[in-house]
Amino acid sequence: MHDIAVLGGGPAGMAAATEAARAGARTVLLEESPQPGGQVFRAPAFDGPRDADRRAGDRLRAALAESGAEVLAGRRVWGLGGGPLVAEGAGPFTVSALGAEVTARALILATGTHERVIPFPGWTLPGVLGLAAATILLKAQGVLPGRRVVVAGVGPLLYAVAAKILAAGGRVVALVDAATTSEWARALPALAARPDVLARGLIWRARIAAAGVPVLTGARVTEATGDAVLSAVRVNGRLMEADALCIGHGLVPATEASRTYRCAHVHDPGLGGWVPVLDAGRRTSVPFLYAAGDGAGLRGAAAAPASGRLAARAALRDLGFAPKGSDPAGAFARAARAGAVMAGMMALRPALIEAIPATTVVCRCEGVTRAEIDAAADAGAGTMNQLKQFTRCGMGPCQGRMCGEAASALLASRRNVPVAAVGFTTGRIPLRPVPMDAILGDFDYADIPVPAPAPL
Repeated sequence: MHDIAVLGGGPAGMAAATEAARAGARTVLLEESPQPGGQVFRAPAFDGPRDADRRAGDRLRAALAESGAEVLAGRRVWGLGGGPLVAEGAGPFTVSALGAEVTARALILATGTHERVIPFPGWTLPGVLGLAAATILLKAQGVLPGRRVVVAGVGPLLYAVAAKILAAGGRVVALVDAATTSEWARALPALAARPDVLARGLIWRARIAAAGVPVLTGARVTEATGDAVLSAVRVNGRLMEADALCIGHGLVPATEASRTYRCAHVHDPGLGGWVPVLDAGRRTSVPFLYAAGDGAGLRGAAAAPASGRLAARAALRDLGFAPKGSDPAGAFARAARAGAVMAGMMALRPALIEAIPATTVVCRCEGVTRAEIDAAADAGAGTMNQLKQFTRCGMGPCQGRMCGEAASALLASRRNVPVAAVGFTTGRIPLRPVPMDAILGDFDYADIPVPAPAPL
């Protein structure tokens, strides 16, 4: 049994595992990707340019390797057990992954985020992909998302993706930013406290301006069109030819694990939506369960390592270890200030929800439209679990990661209640889709134990 298990190998998870192992705790980190790094510090599968993100990621990976923590990379985690699911108090936690099962006295959740894309007509067409998906193509594979690309949405990732497409030799037809110029102006004082972050953003904008890319602020994509694949994008009535649309309306904390363990949660738009309730040490309401990084509330990649160290130090103290080094609370607070401004800008925009037409598919997995969600609300569905029962919304392979937030906002709007009142769907396993044969293994009927017949 390990002392501390860390779920997720992004900057928060790497820092948490490094901190715990350096203090002498038996530590294991589980990560789905072939190498730790997360979305921002993703390790490329080719010898790509060593930009600032690559260098920062390499430093975190090197520190993790030197710490002595066990790293199980390339392992998709599909099941969680132990802890409050089997006993009251501080039972050990079980993490089930493909090819591995880990037990630990304490568990740190560093599960990151998933992307928010608010549905619009045509968003299911091939050629429409999220900003995060485009980042993976560009960073990990060195592949352009298309030849003529519209980049749309809100937040800093919008400009990062456009700049990376241009740097890779691609063409950006237009950059469509839902935020206004005044919103960005109001963010400048907080960004000025992080000169490195501000400088990087200015470099992105300069590259976009130098390429002559039209930047449409306070605008949104209203439709994606095409026969079988994307061919054009409509922005506020203007039609633009494109073979790819990279779009994202912010990030949502990935809380599948904390919901599975029935942690207390609160709905905070400034943190990205539903997040676990935490104390200053990143402790959840469940003993010996901690949460760090953007999966516990959006504060950005710069704040994530300090967040992971805070969680690890709390876990170490609770287990009787003595943390080493300086307290990261100050570093987290400084980095989080700029992250909070960006998180506020990426908060769910009600106007995008209200603009979803009745016939637009909201749940892609089950083909549930806005009209069906409205009808379920009118028929008495008052919570997300009830909506799931009425419509199958959120019952597909993504388990509501793509549709859950939009569906809850639509349900709350139709019921005329706050989003917090409709709640979220209960966390269940599998956390991620996995092939059944990968879990079951090889067996035949002779391997199934057959009990003796009951006496007559």
